[in-house]
Formats: sequence, structure tokens, C-alpha cells
Amino acid sequence: MRAIALLGGPKEEWPHNLATEIKEASKKGALIMASDRGSLFLLELGIVPDVALGDYDSLTFDEREIVESKVKDMRYSNPIKDFTDSEMLFYAAFIDYRVDSLTVYGATGGRMDHFFVNMYAMLKAPFDRFKEKIKFIDKQNIIRFFGKGKHILPYEADYKYLGIGTLTGVKNFSIKNARYDLQPIDLSVPTVYSSNEYLNRKAIEISCESGTLIVINSRDKK
Repeated sequence: MRAIALLGGPKEEWPHNLATEIKEASKKGALIMASDRGSLFLLELGIVPDVALGDYDSLTFDEREIVESKVKDMRYSNPIKDFTDSEMLFYAAFIDYRVDSLTVYGATGGRMDHFFVNMYAMLKAPFDRFKEKIKFIDKQNIIRFFGKGKHILPYEADYKYLGIGTLTGVKNFSIKNARYDLQPIDLSVPTVYSSNEYLNRKAIEISCESGTLIVINSRDKK
């Protein structure tokens, strides 16, 4: 089962067709999830999430009552905790609902600490086991994560640029069939090679023997 989630990031960073994408996915049986203010955002779009999670500290009392009256699976956390609302959502998606993939909107923009928490969650257990099944999307970027091995990045016509890099130290990291290839290299610190491009609309190959990779498909603002 596929899952789509909306977090509490600013609306200005949403893809312009977000509502349509989520509604179409819901019709096809996707699990619709939200954390904290994302649940209210979905209701404003005319979409009732299947699952809402969080401490709801970004909602007023009246807003929280609205969410509680609509959503069947409400999950609560204490505001004072050792995990974030988004991590609670990732856990529910993969451990409780056992989804095959998770597309996350509202994970970027606004507070940078929230974005880094979302990104670095991919390095923590148990989420590290599912990192290749998660992607973050906003109006300019698709962000994906990969572990060791060889990975093929299909051509994305709507995204001219790629940032390809590492979130950890890596061994024998390479990029092939791109405008700018990278010969196998060991890196001890996180590194991103930005502004790469597809070559002749062909897929790009990345690989490493150990570590975690990050791939950011990007486009300029229109």
C-alpha cells in the first residue's frame, strides 16, 4: 500500500497541484496521513486524512476539535518527548500500517530545524531500514535517500538539476552517465555535488559500498 503524508510546513512550498495529487491517490487506495497542523491543512483542501498524529501544539482548541471530529485514527503524543511528530508518522506508516512507500509533503520550508530533523531521521533506527521507500516533495524539489549498492535514477523531465551527495561517510561513492561523473571516492563527511544534470535524457547511476546517499532533483522557480 502506498501512503501520502502532509506535514506542517508552509503552504508556499507546496506543489501547485498538491490537492489533486492527494485526492487522486486516495481514490486509488493510498493511505492519507498527516502530522500536527498538516491534518488541518488537509481538511482545508477537502481531504480527510486516514491517520492524524502529533501533539497538536500548533492548533488552537477549536481547530483541534475540528480535526478530532473528522479523523477516525487520531494518535496523540506528549509535547515533551524524545521524538518528533514526523518521526511518529514515519513509524506508524512503516511499522503499524506496513506501507510500501511514503511520499511526504510539507517537510521543507519554514523552520530549518524541522527540515533537518526530517532528513536526518533517515539515519535513525528503525527508519533507516525504510529510507529508500521515502521521498520528500515540494514545489521545486524531490528528495530521496539511498543505502549501499547500485541505484538507477530515471530521467525526470520536469527537473533539470540534481544534487547528489552523502549524509554520512561513504566508501567508493560514484556517479555515472551524468553530465558530471564522479569516479569512486571515499568521503568521511557529508558532501553534496550540486547542479549536476541528466545527459541526453538518460538515467544516471549512483553507487556506494557503505553509507547513506541523498539525491535532490531540483528546478528553478517559475
